[in-house]
Amino acid sequence: MNSPQSIILGITGGIASGKTEVGRILSSEGFKVLDSDFLAHELMGKDKPVYVKVVEQFGGSILATDGEIDRTKLGAKVFADPAAREALNRLVHPAVIGAAQEWIADCRATQEDAAVLVPLLFEASWTDGWDAVICVTAPEEQIFQRLEKRGLPEEEAQKRITAQMPQAAKAARADFIIENGGTPDALRSRTMDLVEKIRREKRKCHE
Repeated sequence: MNSPQSIILGITGGIASGKTEVGRILSSEGFKVLDSDFLAHELMGKDKPVYVKVVEQFGGSILATDGEIDRTKLGAKVFADPAAREALNRLVHPAVIGAAQEWIADCRATQEDAAVLVPLLFEASWTDGWDAVICVTAPEEQIFQRLEKRGLPEEEAQKRITAQMPQAAKAARADFIIENGGTPDALRSRTMDLVEKIRREKRKCHE
């Protein structure tokens, strides 16, 4: 059901661009918001099918003492090795997309506004099923500052940025861009102005 009353948004962007903050803004405005990273974390929970496949692929060295996957250890492996990163994505992406699409279908059925935060939306070729795909961007200097605040050393931050599709390439493929280089109030204003624009365009399509 593709109702003119509700919209489903795919929110993407590079690391530390501000996707999570856009998600918080949308949530505060009544959107249901799903973070695909948290969903992946749930699907990789101990003894779940994705967990089993990931441990088979990467071995016991990625496990914490409680048997759960240690995301820091796994991240160190995949951000240092493109082949390992691709292998992980092949194991995790289909499960995440499948679970998220069920969630989206429920939102469509109940005509609720919803957004899914998907850092690797284009890398996973997940471009269908959205009313709009929005790319959140930020100046590189601010991205490094945010990563430093998260405790990520500059060398590790650079690895993670380099491992991703360039910000400009994501922006070029998105339907809309939200530039997050200013204040929180400016980000809220840009986000909600864009939501209203998307609503208007969708209503026109249904007239």
